Amino acid sequence: MDRIGDAAATVEVEATPMGERLDVGDRRITYQDVLALDSRAVPAHLRQLSPGEFDFDESSIDRYISREWHEAEKDRLWNRVWQFACREEHIPEVGDHIVYEIAGRSFVVIRSEPDTIRAFPNACLHRGRALKDFAGNCSELRCPFHGIAWTLDGALKRIPAPWEFEHVDPQAFALPQCSVGVWAGFVFINPDPDAEPLESFLGEVVDQFSTWYGHERYVEAHVSKVIRANWKVAQEAFMECWHAPATHPQTVPYAAFGACQVDVYDNFARFITPSEVVGPMMPWDPTTEEMLRSTMDIRIGEDLPVSPEPGETARAFIVRTTREKWRSLIGEDVEKWSDAELVDNFTYTVFPNMMPWGGVHKIVYRFRPNGDDHRSCLMEVFLVAPVVGERRPPAPEVVLDADTPFSSSPLGILGNVLDQDCGNMERVQVGLESAQKKTVSFASYQENNLKWMRRLMDRYVGEETS
Repeated sequence: MDRIGDAAATVEVEATPMGERLDVGDRRITYQDVLALDSRAVPAHLRQLSPGEFDFDESSIDRYISREWHEAEKDRLWNRVWQFACREEHIPEVGDHIVYEIAGRSFVVIRSEPDTIRAFPNACLHRGRALKDFAGNCSELRCPFHGIAWTLDGALKRIPAPWEFEHVDPQAFALPQCSVGVWAGFVFINPDPDAEPLESFLGEVVDQFSTWYGHERYVEAHVSKVIRANWKVAQEAFMECWHAPATHPQTVPYAAFGACQVDVYDNFARFITPSEVVGPMMPWDPTTEEMLRSTMDIRIGEDLPVSPEPGETARAFIVRTTREKWRSLIGEDVEKWSDAELVDNFTYTVFPNMMPWGGVHKIVYRFRPNGDDHRSCLMEVFLVAPVVGERRPPAPEVVLDADTPFSSSPLGILGNVLDQDCGNMERVQVGLESAQKKTVSFASYQENNLKWMRRLMDRYVGEETS
């Protein structure tokens, strides 16, 4: 055995054809044990343990099935929380705009100047007609109903038949504005014009992503799908990973489920899943080839399309080849990345409904109510890739209805995995609607992200709604 140690952990590593097998005695391995394998300096935030403290382990099912809860979310959550609306590259030129909708409300997000993005409630101040029905480019915000127009910064520009509105103060007739902030190319809005700054709301997540999103990125793919489940039911399916052995059995040979690290902070949380390491929920010993077959989704009877070096573990192979792949994308900066950042899975939740993955991963999820329906939602998947050479325009959205699988979209292997998750989400909604037990019960550690979510929802929406 090779002995590998550092300040955080000392473990025995058995060099076998199975990849990395950690011998930690009688105790179960942790992610900190996995970090001891690294050949590079590991970012300090990966060494941090922040599991949180919770004085509850159950939650009312009302927040998933109750119309009252949905109405409270509309009033107390979506009206006053920061939320990811679009990417900067969706509105690159002055006058470019998108329509962002959330729980029955609509907003126009527009680039009003080369370096300024604004957001307005999508409503004419005259008789309420939506100012914009879809994305596009404009030189003014003009109501299609009667032609009243505003400048791109929201000032009143023109009222046809102005003698009919002598009672209107032009200053008071400016469009109300939302708060707007940008982080890592993501445009956020908050309907509350007096909201705390976005950077303050995001907190430490900005620093944690500073290396991962330290290069320009663009939307390589964007797929949205209707899910017949409350948005929190759908989102929470992705906020823990110990469901994977039952839901995604094909991933078990390469992902160390049961050795995940779960951390919660103020307005974001994360769980980290080690990859290409034999985990405590693995009932047999996969070889390096079996690990790689599982990782690459190679079918039985098909040849493995790669050739690890003699004696090379699956983890070492993935680290080596991923480093070279990303060298072509971000250059020599990839040498600053630890092995863990190239192979492990860092799944974040930025409250309330954005889930960006860290490390080399390109995945970003967003969950929203499907219009004003509290029993269905929109799940969106963005692949946000590094820009190489000339920036490409963002990929158009691929829209899927509730009966069309993710695997029909350009998401590759990810689409197959998401279809397995969708099989659970809709049945969870059915089960909650039918349940006699009026609470859900949380695991003591692996579902701390869900407890964190419940606590923050209570802070915004109020426990009295439960």
